[in-house]
Amino acid sequence: MTPEELKGVLKKYSLTLLYFSTPSCTVCKVLRPKVEALVAAEPPWYFQYINTEASLEIAGQLLIFAVPTILLMVEGREVTRLSRHFGLQELEGPIRRYAQTFNDN
Repeated sequence: MTPEELKGVLKKYSLTLLYFSTPSCTVCKVLRPKVEALVAAEPPWYFQYINTEASLEIAGQLLIFAVPTILLMVEGREVTRLSRHFGLQELEGPIRRYAQTFNDN
């Protein structure tokens, strides 16, 4: 993904979850489908996977130093960041709260 493509995604979707990982991260591979399922259950969230090794410019701009890192973006702005060791329950609350806010409008 290029920085320009990411800008397009962030403009198109009000609620975006950015999932930063690398192909060699085994924890990331196990966590990814769980995160995708969580996001799918809470529309209007949009899930975007970003391989940090292939997208070094984006990783640098967003200060991604470890994987997995998850950024919740609301209207293009970071509202939540989880990195390395975290539980899905830490992600569920913000995902549901923002989804409900946007669904109520």
